[in-house]
Amino acid sequence: MQVVNKLPGKLFLLSFDWKSSEMDGNACDAGQRHENGPRGAWLTMLPWIILCSSMWMTVDGQTKISPEIVQKWAESFGKEIASLSSKYSGAELLQKKYKDVEGVLKIEEVDGNELVKKFAEEMEKMLGRKMKSVKRLAEAAEDADLYHEYNDTLEFEYYNSMLINMVDEDGNPLPLGGEFPLEKNEHFSKLPVNTQQSNIQVPTNVYNRDTDILNGAYMSEALNDVFIDNFQKDPTLTWQYFGSSSGFFRLYPGIQWIPDENGVVTFDCRNRNWYIQAATSPKDVVIVVDVSGSMKGLRLTIAKHTINTILDTLGENDFVNIIAYSDYVRYLEPCFKGILVQADLDNREHFKLLINELHVKGEGKVKNAMKESFKILNEAAALGQGSLCNQAIMLITDGAMEDFQDVFEEFNWPERRVRVFTYLIGREMTFAQNVKWIACNNKGYYTHISTLADVQENVMEYLHVLSRPMVINHDHDIIWTEAYMDSVLPTTKELFNSQAQSLLLMTSVAMPVFSKKKETLSHGILLGVVGTDVALKELMRLAQRYKLGVHGYAYLITNNGYILSHPDLRPLYKEGKKLKPKPNYNSVDLSEVEWEDTEEKLRTAMVKGETGTLSLDVRTSVDKGKRVMFLKNNYFYTSINETPFSLGIVLTKGYGQYIFIGNVSVEEGLHDLLAPDLTIASEWTYCETDIDPAHRKLSQLQAVIRYLTGKEPDLECDPQLMQQTLFDAVVTAPMEAYWTALMLNPTRMDDGIETAFLGTRSGLMRFQRYTGIEKRVGMSFLTATDKENMFTLDHFPLWFRRAAESPAGQFLYYMPRQDTRAGRIVIATTAVTVTVGKKTAIAGAIGVQMTLEVLESKFWAIASQPNDTDCSDVEGVCPLRCDSFVSIPHKVPTYSCVISGRSQPHATRVTVRDMECYVIDNNGFILISKQRADAGKFFGEVDGSVMTMLIRMGMFKRVSLFDYQAMCKMNVHSTSRARPLLSSFYALASALKWFLSNFLLFLLEFNVCGFWHTEHFADASLHKKKGDILQPCDTEYPSFVYEPSVKETNSIIKCGRCQKMFVVQQIPQSNLLMLVVQADCDCSRQHSPITLEPKEVKYIASVKCERMRSQKIRRRPESCHSYHPQENANDCGGASAASLSAFLFLVCPIASLLS
Repeated sequence: MQVVNKLPGKLFLLSFDWKSSEMDGNACDAGQRHENGPRGAWLTMLPWIILCSSMWMTVDGQTKISPEIVQKWAESFGKEIASLSSKYSGAELLQKKYKDVEGVLKIEEVDGNELVKKFAEEMEKMLGRKMKSVKRLAEAAEDADLYHEYNDTLEFEYYNSMLINMVDEDGNPLPLGGEFPLEKNEHFSKLPVNTQQSNIQVPTNVYNRDTDILNGAYMSEALNDVFIDNFQKDPTLTWQYFGSSSGFFRLYPGIQWIPDENGVVTFDCRNRNWYIQAATSPKDVVIVVDVSGSMKGLRLTIAKHTINTILDTLGENDFVNIIAYSDYVRYLEPCFKGILVQADLDNREHFKLLINELHVKGEGKVKNAMKESFKILNEAAALGQGSLCNQAIMLITDGAMEDFQDVFEEFNWPERRVRVFTYLIGREMTFAQNVKWIACNNKGYYTHISTLADVQENVMEYLHVLSRPMVINHDHDIIWTEAYMDSVLPTTKELFNSQAQSLLLMTSVAMPVFSKKKETLSHGILLGVVGTDVALKELMRLAQRYKLGVHGYAYLITNNGYILSHPDLRPLYKEGKKLKPKPNYNSVDLSEVEWEDTEEKLRTAMVKGETGTLSLDVRTSVDKGKRVMFLKNNYFYTSINETPFSLGIVLTKGYGQYIFIGNVSVEEGLHDLLAPDLTIASEWTYCETDIDPAHRKLSQLQAVIRYLTGKEPDLECDPQLMQQTLFDAVVTAPMEAYWTALMLNPTRMDDGIETAFLGTRSGLMRFQRYTGIEKRVGMSFLTATDKENMFTLDHFPLWFRRAAESPAGQFLYYMPRQDTRAGRIVIATTAVTVTVGKKTAIAGAIGVQMTLEVLESKFWAIASQPNDTDCSDVEGVCPLRCDSFVSIPHKVPTYSCVISGRSQPHATRVTVRDMECYVIDNNGFILISKQRADAGKFFGEVDGSVMTMLIRMGMFKRVSLFDYQAMCKMNVHSTSRARPLLSSFYALASALKWFLSNFLLFLLEFNVCGFWHTEHFADASLHKKKGDILQPCDTEYPSFVYEPSVKETNSIIKCGRCQKMFVVQQIPQSNLLMLVVQADCDCSRQHSPITLEPKEVKYIASVKCERMRSQKIRRRPESCHSYHPQENANDCGGASAASLSAFLFLVCPIASLLS
């Protein structure tokens, strides 16, 4: 056996003859011969083996990689790829063309204060038109009701949106159906609609021929003409509607309503936020639930459903807490002890999870629970916390035996400032009078809930009571909702995949509709709510993207500091293959997106409705958080009058500060605008195509051309954007001929060069496909589905934003993320600028997309020395090659330890360790590696030891980023407290119990009771869930960035018994680095891989509680209606109107016992 070791200029050859017990050698004296057999030979050999091995380990790893050779490679490779990128992109030509026109350009500094005010004024006008439409609807509805006489025997055939255009087995139209023409409409997300007629949706749990429904449908027919008239006056209007207090929903334009897979319509307009906010003023609510032993079984199920339904009626302007009582009082969330918390979506969902854990035990003592509730409300009012408007206690119980009049005398009488609403659960009526007395003596309302079907209607009664002061006073407050996702319409799933996440959202403007009839004035009858939707993408179009620059953006927040629209808002998450709304998607705070504003100065000023500016140094990310950028942002903000919203814009210092203005004739610009390789940003508004229905099918480019040619002179177009687009079209026109000339000369084309492209600040794009579709690797690049690389309402293309990081003329190279690319492709991009005086503005970006093989072939050809290289004067590995194992010729003596024979000097050529060579970008991602699967990976995941050393040496800097919209896995464990299955009998009994109880509850839920809120059975479903579910969380994740001042470095890493040398060299004229690493020293035990995986931020209990309890600054709604002297407080409810069938009288007790 021979062991070979290397040192520069030295070679040790250790030779052993295992068949002989003799040992000899010059450098390593073998000693004497032993006669005691193989065992003795082994004992003699052992120390020499150890000695020689230690010599081998000492010299191993000291093989030297020549930095000079790596530097030459890097310089050659840099020149090669810069030449390649410049040639096929035409960057030098485009820069020259813009340089030539600098004499006729004007560069202006963008005035952020003026810009944000202008945007806000435009938004105010748009939203003002929506409010006028809603006011007209409210007036028409109230007048229609005033002249309508209620008819108990009314027969009226209205268009039911679920039954239209449907026939029975005989081909006859279904009752409440009939022919209802529908036509796809661009303005309404290409849905089939009827713009000449509205129709009515009735939820499954409401009888569609109920007398109240028929009278309301007949009365509201008067709204049809107003709907149509509104749409003609403001063609940008979307859905208009009237939600009736009786449960029906009249929608314009009329549509076909699609039920779910069970044939159920879960939509009830009275549960929607726009309805609830318009119907009532802000409120503080303490829910008090009885969890004594008598509340077991079906009663507890009904109680849980009642709490969930109450929570669903609350919004971000409301405040809430929940108390459970039996022998003692406890808070559902101990962290919320003694306070009210904002009833935003996050907190409501948190409460719903805790409700699932409720269990019954002990005796019900409500007195202490009521005292605690009053203390919470009184303290909130005294400290100026909560809504500072309506206050209410919701008591959910199956009976109240105590005498608690003294509690009301102490805390609530005689003002009765706190209303008390009572919900008697179960069929037992023994304590009905007591429970009703509580409500009637505290300006509340009493209801009896005996089945799950009763919950929805009975809970809604409290809203009518709270609306009385507003109704009697006829205060028509206009409300605007927080952002929400329209998950009702059938196109929502398509929108999830086709639009920017933050632009899927909408807001609604709504107004209450009251009865004007004098005989019902003191009752304060709420007829319903009218409203219309405003898609936030339409609102954000008014903040013209081209004026904000490459990294600039606009955003909107509510009076509570929650995001309405922001490019970094991500309301959806992926569960398997499905996209779903996050549980807290519309309660994301501005401070969670603009998290560099650590003192919340920006948030505070905007929530207060102030106008001002703020500068921040920010860390931001592109490419889905994989790459970090450091920007200096200027924030400008102001409020939008007549709304609770505030608008902010961001201009980045540098490229965002200036905008240039060029001018050409329409004739000259139009000629170049017609070029086949040219497109403009389809999501931007060059011309308004949504006003005239005849224009809605026009693309933006078609609209611009028709306007400029005089075919559509009535189009409203943006003159500044049109002027800039025409100018860019003229300046970039020579690129078409340049690219075409290259393509038509295939002998000069390199294989794998696929697409040349450019983009300008005006949203203009040109691109040339060098490769046919049959050979193209980057199939999706610059296609309609490739939103990341196109101009959108949210952002400039990724290659444009990344080009802005580097000096003009220097190419930046990167591989798109694996989930966004079709094949192994590389993008090279660079910025193009214009300079007038001392002002420089970015004119555009230009680049080329190629296959990775193009760069690989260039690299492997350069990064290898020929085998016949003269290595006589080289200290280290020679010849050095990145593409294979190499051999070293040595002309110096080598020595051997020989067990048999005699050692002598000799020359040899030995195979040395393998070399790993990489090309990585400025964020540490691999472009080139011998292991082709490594391409696109973060280098730290492949070699943690070298990456760690690069960070320590300052060549790379680790940057911490935070995601306050993350979703993390949470293990779900069964909360069942059922007894263990001790025998097969118990197993059978338990299975039977489960089947019967669930079957009976199913009957209650669907067939009989019409109860369709399946989410309220979440507590039951939790028992059956296994594995992990996702929940909102905060995460921290790393990003890495190259420090360009460090051009080269090399070092040796000691890893146990071996050492690893590496050399790093910056590749000139690029953002790339070349690494040559010794590959046969495994350092994985000493250095773990460095990953980019986010880590959940774990808060200790006290910190987590403090975060949950914290009350951020908010701006309360201006109006509050909590009292009116003419209110009829005697109208305080009675026994539930619903009655059980004989079947249910049998079913309910059985279900209760089984539960």
